[in-house]
Amino acid sequence: MKTVLVAAFEPFEGEVVNASWEAVSQLHERMICGARVVAKQLPCVFGESLATLNAAMDELEPELVIVVGQANGRPDITVERVAINIDDARIPDNAGNQPIDVRIVEDGPAAYFSTLPIKAIVEGIREADIPAAVSQTAGTFVCNHVLYGLLHRQAKQGGRGGFIHVPYLPQQAVKHPGAASMPLPTVVLALEMALSIALTVEEDKKLEGGATQ
Repeated sequence: MKTVLVAAFEPFEGEVVNASWEAVSQLHERMICGARVVAKQLPCVFGESLATLNAAMDELEPELVIVVGQANGRPDITVERVAINIDDARIPDNAGNQPIDVRIVEDGPAAYFSTLPIKAIVEGIREADIPAAVSQTAGTFVCNHVLYGLLHRQAKQGGRGGFIHVPYLPQQAVKHPGAASMPLPTVVLALEMALSIALTVEEDKKLEGGATQ
């Protein structure tokens, strides 16, 4: 049986919950397109987060790996295009680490592109009337750290993987006036669709998904 690993993060920056884990935890042990979904929570800590993901990959040998993170302030489900080889933390992680201008892999390339069909995923989610977009940056915090590490490993060992950011949940946004949010069932549906498309679409679609800034 095929296995899909979907990872998400613990709360950080003073939040009580993390929208990514609240959604991903609901996918644990579901069957999607004949594949068993396993959910794994990652610490919001440089180094440790990637070690936890690698251990889960060693154990499960998954067909597909998608990591999900919370993007404070973003209104859409955003599918990441690229990870860059730098840690540059605006805030400390949950262990108090705050690396600045540190390479994730010393001899690694400057960047890796996601191997997910990112535009097909965005199109499918939008067709369900859920706001979605391609993102050109996963930031330089723990999310990008994990995505770069995942793609670096898969470049050497094979496999498909990528990263999706989700907005705040309403119970989080109420504490941040003006911040965008998305209900949990909507986020879960969007992630289900992303998994289904990633498992069934081999070649991405040629669709507009760029940005002017």
